[in-house]
Amino acid sequence: MPSQLSQPRRTVRLDELIDGRPVGGFHFLVLALTGLVMFLDGLDTQAISFVAPAVAKEWSLPVAALGPIFSASIVGLMIGYLVLSPLANRVGHRKLVIVSTALFGVFTVLCALAGNETQLIVLRLLTGAGLGAAIPSAVALASEFAPARRRSTFVMFIYCWLALGFVAASLISGAVIPSWGWRPMFVLGGVLPLLLAVVLLGFLPDSPSYLLPRDAARAHATLCRVDPQLDPQTQVLPAERAGSPVKVRSPLVELLRRHWLASTALLWLAFMLNLGVFYAVQSWLPTILGRLGHAPSTAVLATALTTIGGIAAALVIGPLMDRRGPFGTLGVVYLLGAVFVSVLAFAVTGQSWLVLGAAFLAGTCVTGGQMSVVALATVLYPPRIRPTGVGWALGIGRIGGILGPLLVGFALGGGAAPRTVFVVMGAMFLVASGAVLALAKVSRSVRAGDSCAASAAQPRQESASAD
Repeated sequence: MPSQLSQPRRTVRLDELIDGRPVGGFHFLVLALTGLVMFLDGLDTQAISFVAPAVAKEWSLPVAALGPIFSASIVGLMIGYLVLSPLANRVGHRKLVIVSTALFGVFTVLCALAGNETQLIVLRLLTGAGLGAAIPSAVALASEFAPARRRSTFVMFIYCWLALGFVAASLISGAVIPSWGWRPMFVLGGVLPLLLAVVLLGFLPDSPSYLLPRDAARAHATLCRVDPQLDPQTQVLPAERAGSPVKVRSPLVELLRRHWLASTALLWLAFMLNLGVFYAVQSWLPTILGRLGHAPSTAVLATALTTIGGIAAALVIGPLMDRRGPFGTLGVVYLLGAVFVSVLAFAVTGQSWLVLGAAFLAGTCVTGGQMSVVALATVLYPPRIRPTGVGWALGIGRIGGILGPLLVGFALGGGAAPRTVFVVMGAMFLVASGAVLALAKVSRSVRAGDSCAASAAQPRQESASAD
């Protein structure tokens, strides 16, 4: 008799619960914590652009030797993205972010003790690996807690923190290196992540998708912070829609299957081209401007303006991607990037005010485009493969990030004019725009295939229920 009177337990799907809630204080906490991780990534990545010339001067290194120093941390990032970030499936995003943040803090401090070029390159590689393990999980957490209608804006927001880290590196380097040398930059860049790791340990929540099958009570407690009115008796189901394609054993295998292969390849191409230009500009612009006779203050400010331009653009691009569609918006951003980077090619030999204006415009699309393509990846992939899709896109994209600074170094060392280098970068953005516009078409076909699969699966489910 009691069982006949009991009411069925209410259920809610995870994505519906998150999408149905307004943005509140808990969302801002997640954005702040994940944003701080991104901020320190930007600080570390950009600081080496100002540290390397001082290192080269102290150790009497040729200009071509700066390329491996610039690229070492990018290689490490690639290792972290491709090899270490998948560990989140086993240990959870929270734990991986905290441990990785602590590790890249330790290795950054050790960079201050480097005694030669080889030691510095190895330590920069290890630092990059720690960053590469932390960033995809930070993006995944921000994306998972974001309502679908704000997902691009959330991801763009935390990437603004990365851009702010670039600006901070420019300003701090300008104050620290002339007075105390390059080693204190690494000490500061290492102590801050160690302090942040302590803060993350106390306040960073874990992914509900990770917790649900392992610790439903913790998942429910976390979701109560998203929705304080969530009934303790409500069962939260994973964010998988009925009739969706069957999940394969490995998300990486699914990314490379025929269903997703074209989308993945086009996304990776856009990542590689954007990151190639991004890291080349950030790494070499101070050196190029210095060799062309511009004052050190102009070089520092111009590099900072490429990042400030990206931050300003993100405030517009993110909402546009949510409202107008991510593919067309990013395609236009890349087209404008081709124009603005080409303008920078002719401005670098001009007066300082022209350099600064062109650097800002180029940054709106170079830095802004990098933020946007990450947001595009979070929108492109469904929840079941999103963390792997974003991590591998970031990792494969680092191939461009590695080759960019190296190829610019070889070109400049071989006598190529800076104008020619920037014009080639502009052409790369034209190709990236084409890749994104092609991705829009392919993505529509994939979504149509998913809808057909769901429609075909629904009658089978109803038939099985009737049986």
